[in-house]
Amino acid sequence: MKVVKFGGTSVGSSQSIRCILDILQQKYSSGEKFIVVSSAMSGITNLLTDLAQTASKGNDFKSGLTEIEQKHFTVIREMIEVKNQNPVFTQIRIYINEIEDLLQGVYSLRELSAQSKDFILSYGEKCSTFLISRIAKQYFPESIFVDASDLIKTDSNFGNAKVDIPRTEKLIREFTDSHKDNILFITGFIASNDDNRITTLGRGGSDYTAALFGAAIDAEEIELWSDVDGMLTADPKIVKKAFSLSELSYTEAMELSYFGAKVIYPPAMIPAFRKKIPILLRNTFNLDFKGTRVQESIEKNPYPIRGISSIREISLINITGSGMIGKIGFSGKLFSLLAREQINVVLITQSSSEHSITFAIEPKDVPKARTLFHTEFELELETNKLNPPTIEENLAVLAIVGENMKQTPGISGKLFHALGRNGINIHAIAQGSSEYNISVIIKRKNISKALNAVHDAFFTELTKTLHVFNVGTGNIGSTLFRQIQKQSTFLRENNDIEVKIAGISNSKKMIIDENGIDLENWKDALDNGENVDLEQFVQKIKLLNLSNCVFIDNTASPIPPKFYKSLFESNISVVTCNKIANSSSYQEYKTLKDTARRRGVDFYYETNVGAGLPIIRTLKDLMASGDRIIKIEAILSGTISYIFNNFKGEASFYEVVKKAHELGYTEPDPRDDLSGKDFMRKMMILARDAGYPTEEEEVKLGAILPDNCMKAPSVEDFYEELKKSDSYFNDIKEQAEKDNKTIRYIGKLEDGKASINLELVDSSHPFYNLSGSDNIISFTTERYKYNPLVVKGPGAGAEVTAAGVFADLINVGAD
Repeated sequence: MKVVKFGGTSVGSSQSIRCILDILQQKYSSGEKFIVVSSAMSGITNLLTDLAQTASKGNDFKSGLTEIEQKHFTVIREMIEVKNQNPVFTQIRIYINEIEDLLQGVYSLRELSAQSKDFILSYGEKCSTFLISRIAKQYFPESIFVDASDLIKTDSNFGNAKVDIPRTEKLIREFTDSHKDNILFITGFIASNDDNRITTLGRGGSDYTAALFGAAIDAEEIELWSDVDGMLTADPKIVKKAFSLSELSYTEAMELSYFGAKVIYPPAMIPAFRKKIPILLRNTFNLDFKGTRVQESIEKNPYPIRGISSIREISLINITGSGMIGKIGFSGKLFSLLAREQINVVLITQSSSEHSITFAIEPKDVPKARTLFHTEFELELETNKLNPPTIEENLAVLAIVGENMKQTPGISGKLFHALGRNGINIHAIAQGSSEYNISVIIKRKNISKALNAVHDAFFTELTKTLHVFNVGTGNIGSTLFRQIQKQSTFLRENNDIEVKIAGISNSKKMIIDENGIDLENWKDALDNGENVDLEQFVQKIKLLNLSNCVFIDNTASPIPPKFYKSLFESNISVVTCNKIANSSSYQEYKTLKDTARRRGVDFYYETNVGAGLPIIRTLKDLMASGDRIIKIEAILSGTISYIFNNFKGEASFYEVVKKAHELGYTEPDPRDDLSGKDFMRKMMILARDAGYPTEEEEVKLGAILPDNCMKAPSVEDFYEELKKSDSYFNDIKEQAEKDNKTIRYIGKLEDGKASINLELVDSSHPFYNLSGSDNIISFTTERYKYNPLVVKGPGAGAEVTAAGVFADLINVGAD
């Protein structure tokens, strides 16, 4: 014998009822024996609650009654043969009339007691179950309707009645034994007290009904059918990567359901747990899913935890005072008082000094708890042995659950790191000695981010999602999007990373979509976006509060760097090819670095110095591994590199510069490159990353151009002055050729001093054979003293710069 329970969505319409009939017919034809428990049709219990509240306030409730009647009548017309409809219409009409009489009484008294509310709500299950039983009777003639209130006996705690288990099981056994040839369709949720007054079983009451019947008849299995694929690793409405679990232990299911997983409720498991009856969680609308099986013994879980659950609304009360230290029975008295007032304590933690106790309760119970404390501990408060309780509100509980946690070291560390990395502060922590559960209390506004971050951390076979917000859609930005799109499959399969572009902004438009922007059509999407307001763009990023957020600055504008610090403070990492922030004052540079480090986020700017060349990372790794930097030499300007590599033979300096200009290697005014200012900023960033508090004016910048060229009023005048200076440059070239050397514009960092000068180098120098527009850097260190470590390659261009930004991006959170 199996007990099969269908939830509200499973019986909510003709279409869904056809699905449950298919399920039952399959069981029937295969010879299975079953009992059916039904919830009210979806939405009916809430509607009845609203009508009761409306009536108690003296407002009209009849339109809602008509809605209930029509919902049931529609199913009758669609699902029952015409010749059989009248008796069903009549019974449903009787139920509706009884509801109306009850509501009229509430309306007249302007009072809604818990007892009256239970009575009104019971009609949701009566109407749906009677209706389902009559539909089923067309296919299974032995079907009968059973009102569970005749069999399940409880106390008089209306709204959440406690079941008299021995008496209930006796009544159920007697009834089922006398109806062995029938298929029972039983109302869920409802019961009755000793006076035969209707009571209800509280949240998840229909599940509880199914479990009570299952335990009473020693059922082979209890099936709970709903509209979701069993128990998932997390709430799929919040965590898109949540996946269904094939099995759970009773303990794991109990812990997950206690902390908010709504597929099954704790009371429903207790009777099954007691009799060791498996519970199967199935989806009425997805028969391909074989269900989540909840039972005593399960196979070993490949993951360190089984699932993550949460309670979205919780309040924290903290009690402190010297009067608690060493006082035997204080905690017992406190929690006994709370229990007396029906205040449920969700979580408790106490300091080892016994100076404080912290406990979590539902927000609705806070006023009652505060009054209780001040009344019962009045003397202790007056004598300052206890301090007035402090109350923190707008909080939530997140719990990780799993039997594997007991054998797996580092679970707490991984949990706290995932939360800390995303800037989520923990207000309280609790873990039982069984180690099946670790619960933390955090701010409610962070619960979505926390669930996603923790899910990514523990279910390592899943991809980690980086939510990227990109500013700048020029050559580098658009090239980056193309590279991300091309590499997305590889990153998922080999790096377990998914890059989701959640926001794009340029100088005109901006768009944000937390579900991700299609990189096939990002230009059209952006064109249809809002007018740009970068401050508003950043504010929206913060308000979305997504996990693993990265802000990418692919501009050369001074505006985005103004937001870096506030982004760090919101635990958002920054990847930038924009040099402005790092080449401003040393204090600004240090503030950004310190803020990022303090908040546990990343600040990556590899492309500030060498485009896609791994220069910053190489320097960082050398220093982190204990090597000592003796000297750094570099050529960090592709333009200058190209000019001096082609300033040979008969070519004049003027001709080489002019050609570089025509090829697009220089800025519109070549002096912007030849002044060495950009090179100087790169050397300053290197010096700072090497540990020296270098300011711009401390970098000694040797001139390439004579003064007359630099002071020319226009670009045209500059070229005229450059022609006049041919002899100056030819002298340098001739000296180099005479000495078998090449001309190089080299930056140096040595003994904490940075400088850039025009030099002639011979064939023994690593920069002698540099060609084209390549950049090169040489690290002389204690380990690389006699043969310096050299990094060489293209130092400019959209492809390599975008690749450098991309590399920084996928390294975010790599630790």
